[in-house]
Amino acid sequence: MFSRVVRHATSALGRAFSVSSQNNAKVAVLGASGGIGQPLSLLLKNSPLVSDLSLYDIAHTPGVAADLSHIETRAKVTGYLGAEQLPDALKGSELVVIPAGVPRKPGMTRDDLFNTNATIVAVLTEACAQTCPEAMICIISNPVNSTIPITSEVFKKLGVYNPNKIFGVTTLDVVRANTFIGELKGLDPARVSVPVVGGHAGKTIIPLISQCTPKVEFPQDQLEALTGRIQEAGTEVVKAKAGAGSATLSMAYAGARFVFSLLDAMNGKEGVVECAFVRSEETESPYFSTPLLLGKNGIEKNLGLGKLSAFEEKLVAEAMGELKGSIKKGEDFVKNRK
Repeated sequence: MFSRVVRHATSALGRAFSVSSQNNAKVAVLGASGGIGQPLSLLLKNSPLVSDLSLYDIAHTPGVAADLSHIETRAKVTGYLGAEQLPDALKGSELVVIPAGVPRKPGMTRDDLFNTNATIVAVLTEACAQTCPEAMICIISNPVNSTIPITSEVFKKLGVYNPNKIFGVTTLDVVRANTFIGELKGLDPARVSVPVVGGHAGKTIIPLISQCTPKVEFPQDQLEALTGRIQEAGTEVVKAKAGAGSATLSMAYAGARFVFSLLDAMNGKEGVVECAFVRSEETESPYFSTPLLLGKNGIEKNLGLGKLSAFEEKLVAEAMGELKGSIKKGEDFVKNRK
């Protein structure tokens, strides 16, 4: 089922530029001036699914908003600056996407970002819970394996928690898996569809290559190398940028793809499936990324893991310790926060 219905998502960006599916949605981007925020905002401004684009950051947002507002698409762009303007930025938002935070530098793991980004995500999601508690919340800020539990605990504290509306955006892992397999097999990557499950860091990233559409096969050594490359693809970019940041453009693309899929589903389109890191009962981990059937109210159905190969079962088992540790770290952060 996953591969059949997810095909639409791979062309979600392409479709988002065609005006046939015009709809009205207010989307807020928190961290809109950053390396991911700017290209993400550009892609959202280009989409007929967005009628109102609200850009928030602690610096440069008026300039980013002025720049984007000159583009000849209908989305109205407004920039908001600093903590006192955050409630206004969020007012009436149906979907909030959060790429705010510091990027990885060479030698850093996503976990090294924890202290800075945990506080940023807690502050921003608190404002969401207070101002637009019904909105879909899409978290890009790393480490996602901890920032999603942080978001959930913040919403719980304020009594507005809905696990069907809080998403850790792991789409970049899917996009990378599709690309790398397409390259290896001489296929158009836009026609490749691989579910990626687990979490969004190192060995918690688990591509289910056995469930790829079209069906592909690799000898074991190549399968292991490919899996390793998908798991460490972020580090590949961090190293290539040599201290100038992490994956921003591909992440903006992947973030936009997820947002467009979610907006499509909210508008009543059926059969929309994307993987995301969410509250889950599919494994022993309380949060886990799997293919999700999206609907008007967020997660309509968790499609689970499907049939795993022996190699994939081993990867899932090996990821559990790290995943649970990162989740607990996020939950404890909110408990101990003054």
